[in-house]
Amino acid sequence: MNRKRSREVTMELLFENAIKKEEPIDLIENFKENTEYNINDLDMVYINRIVYGVNKNIKEIDENIEKYLVNWKIQRISKVNLSILRLCTYEILFEEDIPFKVAINEGVELAKKYSDEASIKFINGVLDKIAKNN
Repeated sequence: MNRKRSREVTMELLFENAIKKEEPIDLIENFKENTEYNINDLDMVYINRIVYGVNKNIKEIDENIEKYLVNWKIQRISKVNLSILRLCTYEILFEEDIPFKVAINEGVELAKKYSDEASIKFINGVLDKIAKNN
């Protein structure tokens, strides 16, 4: 199973949820029914755990992100960047088997693929501060 691809799918689902505000079960079922990916190539256990975990702990995750925003409000962050930050913050705070450095690096890689140059530094900086203080 491809963890990198699974993390990407998870970020996309969190992005979709930031827009649609659906329940995790609906998001995941809709994804399974409509995806072009081969579900067997994805780590669905990981995807489920993260999507449900972010949903359950959204308040704590967003509070952690907001703590390290300089001259920004969480509402002003693009939905893509917020989805990356939520995914990686969840991994840092709640996933003991994922090292901080991996979570931060994967967040930066997602930003390189889905966002712009300024966002890469922004995401790296916020995640680094969250990791150092938890």
